[in-house]
Amino acid sequence: MPAPRPDRSGGEHHLDGRFVTDVAGLHCAIAEALLGPGRYFGRGWTAFKDCLGGGFGVAPPFTLTWHDSEIARRALADVVEDPEDGLSYFEDIVRLLERCGVTVVLR
Repeated sequence: MPAPRPDRSGGEHHLDGRFVTDVAGLHCAIAEALLGPGRYFGRGWTAFKDCLGGGFGVAPPFTLTWHDSEIARRALADVVEDPEDGLSYFEDIVRLLERCGVTVVLR
C-alpha cells in the first residue's frame, strides 16, 4: 500500500478502458486514471475501497469518465464478488464509486 499523500478532490479523471479485461487490470487502470502512471491502490476490492476514503492522493467527489467501459463490462460479467447481490465485479465497482461520491460516466 502506498504511503499516505495529500488528497485532491474534484475535477475529472479519465480511465482508458481499452485493456481492462480482468480484475487486476481494472484496479491498475483505475489507480492510474486517478493518481497517474505507475501508481496503485492495491490489488483487490478492500484496498481499493479503503483508498477511496482518502489519504492516498485523491478523494471524492470527482468525476471518472470511463472510456471503452463496455470492454470491462463484458470481460468481468462472470466475476462476482458477492454472490448475495449477484452483481458483476464491474457493476460492484461502479456502485462502490457512486456510493463514495464519484460521478461515473460510462462511455
